[in-house]
Amino acid sequence: MKIESQPYGHLPNGAEITQYTLANDRGMSVQVITYGGIITALYVPDRRGDLGDVVLGYDTFDGYLAKNPYFGCITGRFANRIAGGRFTLDGVTYQLAVNHGPNHLHGGLVGFDKRVWQAAVEQSSDAVSLVLAYLSKDGEENYPGNLLVTVTYTLTQDNALRISYRANTDQPTILNLTNHTYFNLAGSGTILDHEITINADCFTPIDEAMIPTGELQPVAGTPFDFRQPKRIGAHIDDPDEQLQRAGGYDHNFVLNGTSGELRPAARLYDPSSGRVLEVSTTAPGMQLYTGNYLDGTIVGKGGVTYVRRAGLCLETQGFPDAPNHPHFPSPVLRPGQTFHSVTVFAFDTA
Repeated sequence: MKIESQPYGHLPNGAEITQYTLANDRGMSVQVITYGGIITALYVPDRRGDLGDVVLGYDTFDGYLAKNPYFGCITGRFANRIAGGRFTLDGVTYQLAVNHGPNHLHGGLVGFDKRVWQAAVEQSSDAVSLVLAYLSKDGEENYPGNLLVTVTYTLTQDNALRISYRANTDQPTILNLTNHTYFNLAGSGTILDHEITINADCFTPIDEAMIPTGELQPVAGTPFDFRQPKRIGAHIDDPDEQLQRAGGYDHNFVLNGTSGELRPAARLYDPSSGRVLEVSTTAPGMQLYTGNYLDGTIVGKGGVTYVRRAGLCLETQGFPDAPNHPHFPSPVLRPGQTFHSVTVFAFDTA
């Protein structure tokens, strides 16, 4: 096990960005930069033992600064959407930036994905960790409270990447943290032939503005039933109102089991490479996003053009627009409480 660092680039203001490479003894490695906590590369073996990079991104820092559809980043304070950018907490209404149509998305204009995180490293005989910390000050993006966040990326010998989120606040606030990595287990092409299983009996349908209606709809009999392995492209273009509103899958699944306990969320399999990704999480939900907004205008690693559905995101999270739906799992964090969430991305072959 080893962890190494090297300069990665500079912000326009001169701030230096560092890239960390975590590697185990089986060949798996993950690269993370201090800007946005972005996972810039993730190498895992295929069924023949050949290593391949299974995440979308750029070769250089300039790409992430120029046009980044949240490749690989930490999203917050509130990942996903808030209707109209408004929420009320303890009788006070807050107006956040509206940065995705009529809604607030992924923390606003300068969310956690565009912040520089402080880094520390930890190492043991069977794991290496990169600990990233960021203090989001009271009023940043108009969120209340000074919020101290730590995100720990841990690579283990058994080819698992564990992401642990912790946060504390000095005022009541709302919080929804996730990682927005785009996966493609084949390393190229689209993800339409990937097979996915999702441990969810229900999902949260959306309205025309991509905001949850508040309903918990059973997946049975819908294109959202992934309780058994199914090819992602099997129904993605069906004449289904939910799919048409999102241009594919961009929906939150209500994960089975007890929130707060680490349990299976999804299994992703690429038949061409044999790579398998198993996701487990303590979060209540998981957003499946199938790269519907990728449109061929982004040239990524190795000069590859990222076409529509070139990657998919498995965003373990709280529910979208939860501050405005009292029956959703509460996103409120208060002084004296500690937010803690864990997600594990475990890689194998079949």
